[in-house]
Amino acid sequence: MDIRKSLVSALVVAASGAASAADSPHEASHSIAYPAGWQNWSTIGVSHRTDNNTLRVILGNEIAVAAARAGQTNPWPDGAILGKVVWKDTELANWKAATAPGAFVHAEFMFRDSAKYADTYGWGWARWVGLEQKAFNEGPQVCIACHTPVKDRDWVFTDPATFPAMVPASE
Repeated sequence: MDIRKSLVSALVVAASGAASAADSPHEASHSIAYPAGWQNWSTIGVSHRTDNNTLRVILGNEIAVAAARAGQTNPWPDGAILGKVVWKDTELANWKAATAPGAFVHAEFMFRDSAKYADTYGWGWARWVGLEQKAFNEGPQVCIACHTPVKDRDWVFTDPATFPAMVPASE
């Protein structure tokens, strides 16, 4: 359990400042504009892919976070944007039992708009690669093919993490 807590903490900290290159304009990906300010979005979940040794933080805009916290994710509401920030998994030199984000791989996004993206199952798909955030434009079918196993989950792999309820501050 301590390893999972450490992983979550490391990923959340890394997600808050990983893409400083996002301060400049970027080319559109699949005709979708780069989502400004995503580095400040809240965390919805984390994942570790053992098949390609990557760590991921799944972020969301306010609409996506509210839906995740309310359990309203199948389908996700229109206006929700999910972001997945990906790093290579790296063993920590001073703590062999833990891993942390290494080289930045990419940031990819799903934009929910059931009318605008009706031809792609209600989602706009976009990805920007590397710290320079170069647009990935191989076509949304690449994304859809990967997400087909979760089509019955509104095309989303992520299970939102459980967060404790907020307690109002004492006055």
